[in-house]
Amino acid sequence: MKTTFKKILAYILQIESRLVILKYKPKIIAITGSVGKTSTKDAIFAVISPISYVRKSEKSYNSEIGLPLTVLGIPNGWNNPFIWLQNILKGLWLIIVPHTYPKWLVLEVGVGHPGDMRKTASWLKTDVVIITAIGETPSHIEFFSSRKNLIEEKSKLIKTLKQDGLLILNADDEDVLEMKTKTKNLIITYGFKEGADILGSGDSIFYDDKGIPKGVIFRADEGGLAHKTTAEGTSLPVVIEGVFGRNHVYASLASLALAAGLKFNMLNAVNALKNYDVSPGRMRLLIGINDSFVIDDTYNSSPFACEFALRTLGEIKNQIRKIAVLGDMLELGKHTIDAHKNIGKIAKDNCDILVVVGQRAQSIKDGALEVGMNNKNIYEFKEGGEAGGFMETFVKKGDMVLVKGSQGMRMERVCEILLLDKINKSKLLVRQDDEWLKKK
Repeated sequence: MKTTFKKILAYILQIESRLVILKYKPKIIAITGSVGKTSTKDAIFAVISPISYVRKSEKSYNSEIGLPLTVLGIPNGWNNPFIWLQNILKGLWLIIVPHTYPKWLVLEVGVGHPGDMRKTASWLKTDVVIITAIGETPSHIEFFSSRKNLIEEKSKLIKTLKQDGLLILNADDEDVLEMKTKTKNLIITYGFKEGADILGSGDSIFYDDKGIPKGVIFRADEGGLAHKTTAEGTSLPVVIEGVFGRNHVYASLASLALAAGLKFNMLNAVNALKNYDVSPGRMRLLIGINDSFVIDDTYNSSPFACEFALRTLGEIKNQIRKIAVLGDMLELGKHTIDAHKNIGKIAKDNCDILVVVGQRAQSIKDGALEVGMNNKNIYEFKEGGEAGGFMETFVKKGDMVLVKGSQGMRMERVCEILLLDKINKSKLLVRQDDEWLKKK
């Protein structure tokens, strides 16, 4: 899309979005962070949808154009000017003619460059802001002069809060927790550290009677909220089926913090999380070929998220082999080599077989070798299709395969080859739109 056309389009859609919000006055929940935005969005949608009409960002519509797409309820036109013209007309129709419009909007807000928060979300007036986690080496850090500047950019979302708005912070991330000094709004924290208002504990993987991993289970306590809300202190067991990893636990804790802060029924909120609709490519368990299992975490990657994924793989019991298929982590700038090497060191203790994909991922191999992983258990490939071809014949019964890499590495191609249910791949895998499939 031409830069000038994109700027004009973003301006028009933003103006229409402002008018739509002014007309229908939905409650707005905005989520940012370097990891866990989409999982948190999905969990919050699950909690609100049984009690009210709510819309969430589709896929990862979190940019200056993506946000208006969600507000207006229109699709991505990609490079087709006729679809964009239709979208603009649909926006006008929504403004002119009364429609049934969502009572709640759950929006992801991403930043990739300095100034993005101003372009993306400064025009929003939010009722709730949730900040997930930053991590030691955040994604997109390549485009910021320092980690501090990236954190400052993300924290600007807090300025969009209404006077009576609610700020929800991840208490386990010190940089996120420090943001509590930036506002006088009501603040609710969540996490595993003592003192969090919504306190998680005892998270673990649960298994069926055949020893097959089925999901995650943990406890959530809201006793720390007694001084902030009228909620009585309670401890609730939370079960989430079909996914793994602490990212989903954190997402659920964030949604329970929201429920507590808005005085929703906590038990209903917990029940809504059991089978909530998790977006593809976010630590979802898929049935693989040759009686194998695939943990699909191919939406994107960062050092923080990759470490979480590997440690989750390491925790799983009863599998014949644990295989990690890891692609390049992009946009890390000067941190690229060290971050990849560190992932290799973590991989050594959490998988039996390591498959690295891409030029940068060579450093993952180097890191694994440095800490004593056997070279015979490491395989390397240039791109995902090549790695998938190898895995097609390599994987066997009982294998648990983690597949992860940055968006640009297209690691979902590995999952596509390993996926048993290829008929439903468009629903199960990320980037199955025609525009993505056309790309090499």
